[in-house]
Amino acid sequence: QVQLVESGGGLVQPGGSLRLSCAASGSIFSNNVMGWYRQAPGKQREFVARISSGGTTTYTDSVKGRFTISRDNAKNTVYLQMNSLKPEDTAVYYCNRYYFPSPSWGQGTQVTVSS
Repeated sequence: QVQLVESGGGLVQPGGSLRLSCAASGSIFSNNVMGWYRQAPGKQREFVARISSGGTTTYTDSVKGRFTISRDNAKNTVYLQMNSLKPEDTAVYYCNRYYFPSPSWGQGTQVTVSS
């Protein structure tokens, strides 16, 4: 069964940090590039970061130097460490396979950056 379960979101002040986790079923995770995406209110879902099975990473410009994507291949889990958070990072965060994403997205995890 295809499954994506995101967790770790919450309310944080500007400048704060959060670590998101995404547990994926093996059919999605194994040997695949995994990505994190986000969708802010009233906006389309956008790419945030991706990581290959070997650990090569790519980030969208707005999060470079602040976010770090990583993965644990033994646990079929991908992480997103978010530091120096800004109000504009507020969104629901999702993960999925980067190439040929599953049509069954998870529920996402809400990140709210506000004082």
